This record gives sequence, C-alpha cells and structure tokens, in this order.
Amino acid sequence: MLYSKIEGQGKSLLILHGFLGMSDNWKSLGTQYSAGGFQVHMLDLRNHGRSFHAEEFNYDVMAQDILEYCEGHNLESIDIIGHSMGGKVAMLFAVNYPEKVDKLIVADIGPKYYSPHHQEILAGLNAVDFSKKPERNQVDEILKTHISDFGTRQFLMKNLYWKEPTQLAFRFNLDVFNKQMEQIGAALPEGSFFEKPTLFLRGGNSGYIKEEDFNNIKQHFPKVTIKTIPNVGHWLHAENPKAFYEITTDFLEGN
Repeated sequence: MLYSKIEGQGKSLLILHGFLGMSDNWKSLGTQYSAGGFQVHMLDLRNHGRSFHAEEFNYDVMAQDILEYCEGHNLESIDIIGHSMGGKVAMLFAVNYPEKVDKLIVADIGPKYYSPHHQEILAGLNAVDFSKKPERNQVDEILKTHISDFGTRQFLMKNLYWKEPTQLAFRFNLDVFNKQMEQIGAALPEGSFFEKPTLFLRGGNSGYIKEEDFNNIKQHFPKVTIKTIPNVGHWLHAENPKAFYEITTDFLEGN
C-alpha cells in the first residue's frame, strides 16, 4: 500500500504530489487543512518518496493504487487534491470511481496530452553517480550543470536520503522514469466524465493550462470552476500558499 502521512480528524482529504515530488511537499498546507476540520492524507505515489518501487508506471495503475489505499483505510468517500502528475491521477481516479469522490481539485494540469518536457531535469539526475559517494553539496553542483533554477534543484534535493551511513541516494525510482517518461503526459481517456463539483486552479504565469484548454476541461468535468492565481507559475501552492489555501477551502466547504 502507498505510504502516507495522516493528520487531523474529519472529512477525508487526499493530497497527491506531482512528478518527482512527495508527501513532504504538502506538509504546511496539509497541517492547515487538518486544522480546518479535515483528516488529511498526504500520499507518496508509487516510485516516489517512501512508497514502493514498481516497473509498471502509468495512470491506470496509479489510480488503482488510490483505490486500494482508500479500501485499506476504510475511506468510503473523499475529497481529493492533485498537483501536476498527481492531478492526472486524481482526474482518472474520479472518472473511474466517481462514487468514491465528492469533490475534485486539480492544480495546474489539464486532461490533455503533454509532450515530454523534463529532459533537462532527468539529464541532471542521471549525471549523479552515487557510486562515487558524493556529498549533498556535490550532488547540487552536478545538478547545476543541467538545472540552473535554484528552486527546482532544492525541490529535487529533498529526495536525497542516506541509504547507508556514507551512501546517499534518491528516493524516487529514476530507472523506471527513464523508461516510462511518455506515461507522464498521457491524456485522460476520451469519453470519460466526472459530474460532481470540480475545481481547476492554474498559475497565472504557468503555461500548463491555457484558455483554449477550457472547453476540453468542461467536456470531462461539466461541473467545473476554473480559477487563476496571478503572478505564480506551475508551483502555485508553494509560491502563494495563502491564496491556494483560501480558494481550495472555499470550494471544499461550499455547497
């Protein structure tokens, strides 16, 4: 079963991170949601964080993982938030198991196909040779040759852990990501629908959801509200957590 961090009591709220992320990325917001009356489940998706590694890696199996998690924790009905890749998982779970989901929140990803665009990040990660036993600062220097953005490197460095006393490693399953990159951008299946309240939240400076995507979103999610947080990019929940929390909480608590 998937690894999770659970906080609070009340209505079950599942939070699904994006590609190369983990439950820790949502620690601050998760604590806020739990203080607001939710039982928050921050999950590590397969091949990420502390969850299991598996060769099979696609949205069908990841949605099945969420079902097994709900059944394992006796969660009859949930609200669910997914960011980026986690948003794709949340979408597919909602359309496949609508009886399980009351409200769906998708953060800065659409149901359309996205072509692979993480090549530089993967090149940086693959450049790290852990057999040479690098220190953390040396890993950062290697990543810097491929990834100039400090924030992106810091995000990736959160995945480092001491596998042994003198041996660092990444928590995620880089070998599988190298083989299965096409799966990350897969579209939601044609003719799939979720007819309960849905919120799509996009970053004003992010190009992941464009206005021309709105009709496609509405075809899959007829009861959708689409909102924009201005002056933030793809990491909207990290760049403006206050606005993210207020908009999502208003939606979750509304009728």
